[in-house]
Amino acid sequence: MAGNNNKTKEESLEKQLWKAADKLRKNIDAAEYKHIILGLIFLRYISDAFEGLYGRLQEGKDDYAGADPEDRDEYKAENVFFVPTAARWSHLQSRAKQPEIGKDIDNAMDAIEKENPSLKGVLPKVYARGNLDPTGLGGLIDLIGNIALDNAKAGSTDVLGHVFEYFLGEFALAEGKKGGQFYTPRSVVQLLVKMLEPYNGRVLDPCCGSGGMFVHSEKFVAEHQGKMNDISIYGQESNQTTWRLCKMNLAIRGIDSSQVKWNNEGSFLNDAHKDLKADYVIANPPFNDSDWSGDLLRKDGRWRYGIPPAGNANYAWIQHFLYHLSPSGIAGFVLAKGALTSKTSGEGNIRKELVEARLVDCIVNLPTKLFLNTQIPASLWFISRKPSLSPSQREGSFSNLGGDEREGEILFIDARNMGHLINRRTRELSREDIQKIAETYHNWRNPDGDYEDIKGFCNSASIERVRELDYVLTPGRYVGLPDDKDDFDFKERFSKLKAEFEGQLKEEAKLNQKILENLEKVKPI
Repeated sequence: MAGNNNKTKEESLEKQLWKAADKLRKNIDAAEYKHIILGLIFLRYISDAFEGLYGRLQEGKDDYAGADPEDRDEYKAENVFFVPTAARWSHLQSRAKQPEIGKDIDNAMDAIEKENPSLKGVLPKVYARGNLDPTGLGGLIDLIGNIALDNAKAGSTDVLGHVFEYFLGEFALAEGKKGGQFYTPRSVVQLLVKMLEPYNGRVLDPCCGSGGMFVHSEKFVAEHQGKMNDISIYGQESNQTTWRLCKMNLAIRGIDSSQVKWNNEGSFLNDAHKDLKADYVIANPPFNDSDWSGDLLRKDGRWRYGIPPAGNANYAWIQHFLYHLSPSGIAGFVLAKGALTSKTSGEGNIRKELVEARLVDCIVNLPTKLFLNTQIPASLWFISRKPSLSPSQREGSFSNLGGDEREGEILFIDARNMGHLINRRTRELSREDIQKIAETYHNWRNPDGDYEDIKGFCNSASIERVRELDYVLTPGRYVGLPDDKDDFDFKERFSKLKAEFEGQLKEEAKLNQKILENLEKVKPI
């Protein structure tokens, strides 16, 4: 028994909660269940934030002297959602064992949306459905009600944010291919953010899914003692259900999502931020999307480097990102690996134009099995309006540094052998993997950085070399083989194998000779 207790203690709070919540799922599909449980976590979060401020307003000390705890403006001023009495967690938890609890929660979601226009159409109202029995729902309320108690209480909103993010990832794993439509694996997001270093400025994701890119951008700023208000986020999502998850994911982190828009036409046909010039674009667009309305956009002004094929949106996305970059902006995004070599319908010519315009900064070849919704090999692209500056040099104390040291070069990183399997079908990058790749990129971009080519891993190739290889951007073509494999002596190995083969033939010949001799000795009956 003691061993089991120790094992439980070693598990993170998020893992313990997930196991408990999954037991309560019973016959409900994961795709539906995620809205039930994520909605409850969100409800608990906004109630905690509201009741915390409510208590300070009631106490009336210092800045809150004479304040009315029922005044909506007091909450608006503190960027806290106003929660009506019947929607507060304490009230709902007291009714958790009542048969009408599902209807109570749906009504609570409606009431919160009415009080907070920014949440209109965002919150799930799925709790009174017949496939969710009141007993199971009551169990979920008790489970979520016990999050962040005791000494974690003061930071309960942050704990709830971590739980929400963890559950998003677990639901994506549970849903498999469908899960990949709303969730970019955490390690991929962390790598993109670590390489881009979005300390301040405007951050755009025009296909933002559940908002992971934004969450990790804000987290990066916080971890580096930056000011959270120094970055502003802009996003767009065509799937309304995913957009709702994104709005909740950002709200639970206290991130302003007013510029994260939903429209079912998508970013190509209906650009919600048409005039935005972003300092950073960070995105994971759909791979090889053939249904992007390319035929309707043949004369679009975004196609400065060539008209992308109607049957594949990869090069439309690249040019869309470029269109939205500021004069010193930088973009990091995921694309199918085929985009590094494809010459279909003019894609090779567009890639040539991008290279010759000195816009391609870095290409990273990713390991397989990172993505939940596809087995298509993927790569990271980094395109920059100012390729000679490292991300951290763009702003702050490094803004006066620079030069043209990397003007005519592209960094290629081959990370195919990195990462580790977390189950039979899914791989993730470790913190050390992410650090190694990001540091290599930063050292390369920094004129004072300690960069050097490493066989089998990274190479800074000249534009002339890329021309020689006909503008193919596959990192493996440039980085070569690791030293241990590069030392392979083909002639020596061939001679050795030949000798072994000839030896085996001689042995077989001897064996066959003995068999024939024995047969001759056998007298016929």
